[in-house]
Amino acid sequence: MKLFAIASMALCASVGLAGWSPAQAQTPQPPARPKVCDKPIQMEGFKTCADIAKAKAEGAFTLYSTDPEQGQVKLLAAFNKVFPEIKTSYVRLQAGALYAKILSERQAKSFLVDVIQISDMGMILDFQRKGGFRQYVSPEMAFFPKEAKSDPEGFWTWGSVIMAGIAYNPNNVSAADAPKKWEDLLDPKWKDAINVKVSNSGLQHGVWYALLPILGMDYFKKFGEQKPRAFDSYVQQYGRLVDGQDKIIMGAQYSGYIEFKAKGAPLAFVFPETGVPSVPETYGIVDQAPHPYAAELFMDWFLSPVGQKALAEALLLHSPRKDVPPPGGADTVPLEKMKLLSPADWNAFEKDRPAFAKEWNRIVGAGR
Repeated sequence: MKLFAIASMALCASVGLAGWSPAQAQTPQPPARPKVCDKPIQMEGFKTCADIAKAKAEGAFTLYSTDPEQGQVKLLAAFNKVFPEIKTSYVRLQAGALYAKILSERQAKSFLVDVIQISDMGMILDFQRKGGFRQYVSPEMAFFPKEAKSDPEGFWTWGSVIMAGIAYNPNNVSAADAPKKWEDLLDPKWKDAINVKVSNSGLQHGVWYALLPILGMDYFKKFGEQKPRAFDSYVQQYGRLVDGQDKIIMGAQYSGYIEFKAKGAPLAFVFPETGVPSVPETYGIVDQAPHPYAAELFMDWFLSPVGQKALAEALLLHSPRKDVPPPGGADTVPLEKMKLLSPADWNAFEKDRPAFAKEWNRIVGAGR
């Protein structure tokens, strides 16, 4: 498997880069499919409308994603095991940096990616308006709730739901002293002991957007006085908790907790009674994809129970499909038992990003 893990870079998080318009395709593209094909092919565990012979002939597939590298390796390896003729590769960056990259490439008429996954719905909607997605209605989309799909269907679909709470190391913080609610993070004893994600993170924007109307701007101003440290990946965040460099994660990604806990790390996770902010990880086939048939085949596989279980095993993420169990075993809290705080208006969420990025960079002291 050929892997391209690109390190995070300090790119502008704004989605307002110069516009672009689709160029003449360099690769013959299959026709848009606004409706599911009449006779999808039954594979082992999923149905597909893709031309499998052409997908295998393309022999390659590239995913752009915000998920950690080791999880991407496992997910693509699961797909490659079913279709060994299709070599897989990926690029990993935080949401803002990844979106800036793909817009820059398309402006240069450089079409390098087949499917993108971004954890910020605002960027997804902006990309759809720019004509960035090619419509393909997978037969597996019928099993996803309405809110998890584009309107009209086929441009993008939620591949997973991620949520953020509070995490701590019980070896360094007792259960009695541990924060129980978001307001507890303002206690002076947590000053210089909290970490968060950078403003490029779609989940961190979701935390801000969900909690701001509940806790108010004054809360975040006081939170800034705690001098939180910002990091690109939850791997860094949980690593610092385990090592004792930090005591608390504010907006801790639950899948990261499940992953580290399974490895024996001393961790505890708090679901504040106010609720836990959540955002989707959204997938779509890119217009002018270099391997469009392989992209269709990947989406059919990925959105099926087989692919969703592979995602759960690789990245410990919750599926929007009700017929796919939660990741991590019996101790994992399922979606239906969580009080999820998710934006009701994704267009408003998109418009909020520049203001969030500016304020969050101030709170974390971008350079501290």
